[in-house]
Amino acid sequence: MTAIEFNQQLISFQNPLKYFALKLTSDNEDAEDLLQETFLKALKYKDKFQEATNLKAWLYTIMKNTFINNYRRSRVIYPWYQS
Repeated sequence: MTAIEFNQQLISFQNPLKYFALKLTSDNEDAEDLLQETFLKALKYKDKFQEATNLKAWLYTIMKNTFINNYRRSRVIYPWYQS
């Protein structure tokens, strides 16, 4: 898969990923940040993507793990904050 094909497929999943991000964060701005961070990680680690596998599932996994890591990080930094 060329870089252009990868980028086109990445963009084609923007709307479903945005919806998933909104479900995770319940906030439009946080969802936009999560989507952007997911795209950045996907572009940074595109050499780790195996071509014969499911790109959509790979992107959802990146997003879910990013959300979980951000949540855990926020709980360590602000342990007194109860959402």
